[in-house]
Amino acid sequence: MPSLLSKLSALVCGAAVAGLLALAAPSADAATQPKKKPAASAAKTGKPSARAKRATRAMRVVPARPSFGKLQGLHATDDPLDLRSSVALVLDQDTDEVLLSKNPEAVLPIASITKLMTALVVTEANLPLDEPLTITQDDVDTEKGSRSRLYVGAQLTREEMLHLALMASENRAAHALGRHFPGGLDAFVEAMNRKAQELGMADTHFVEPTGLSSRNQSSARDLAVLVKSVYAVPLIRELSTSPEYAVVVGRRQVQFRNTNALVKNPTWEIGLQKTGYISEAGRCLVMQAKLAGRQLIMVFLDSTGKYSRIGDAERVRRWLSEQLSPAVAGGVRLTS
Repeated sequence: MPSLLSKLSALVCGAAVAGLLALAAPSADAATQPKKKPAASAAKTGKPSARAKRATRAMRVVPARPSFGKLQGLHATDDPLDLRSSVALVLDQDTDEVLLSKNPEAVLPIASITKLMTALVVTEANLPLDEPLTITQDDVDTEKGSRSRLYVGAQLTREEMLHLALMASENRAAHALGRHFPGGLDAFVEAMNRKAQELGMADTHFVEPTGLSSRNQSSARDLAVLVKSVYAVPLIRELSTSPEYAVVVGRRQVQFRNTNALVKNPTWEIGLQKTGYISEAGRCLVMQAKLAGRQLIMVFLDSTGKYSRIGDAERVRRWLSEQLSPAVAGGVRLTS
């Protein structure tokens, strides 16, 4: 019979071999996972790995801030046309008859719709349109960090700046117009608010000429008044509805296009328009348009989605084409 010492020795050797085999074999969980190829390190390739790129992109994603209208619950207002705009107003320009109404008295940020008042103050000041204006560092957007193809030092005439501000919603151009006003930017903003008071726009207030600030606020009713007043200025009508425009910036010719695609749509007869967007305001659009033989003013504020304001305008156009037929008398008030 083997001695007790030899038995113990055999048991110890067997346990050691089993332990070594266990360390060499993959675990059950690991065996069920697909094998991954080792990624080349950034130090070896000189380029960030795909995982690093995805992490960088994830870090850059910043959730959009809800609009003021959404915070106020205005999107909960129902309307038969299922508009994406929380505020809408359509009225007859000649008779002031309201044809469509949705939250018309809500006071919200109006984004670049502001530029209509900027244009009105500039044109009424009778400043020389051929005077060259220069973009400076003061015109660079520090509010939202928006980009511009008008670099610091670029020089255009006052009329060219006005054209780009209205048609392409150029923020630096609009700011330069205000800064070159007699008395400077503060005097210009004061003139904007004074003009709003003269027009009876009691819900309206401006703090700067571009619309980048959410403190530029108004209501649909006030904006309809503004559109009607601005429409009386032929130059603003012409510049705001221009499909595209090229200017010489330094040694280059730069092409700008209208921010409102409807100006090229043959089914629309638009006499004046302006778009606007900042996150606090949502997508905004105001227009003067001829439809079914009537001159109409349309206001859409706080629309959700990149193309939703255009979609709302098309819904209203189709609806009004039926409502304003000769067999229908008057208009229909949707909701307020």
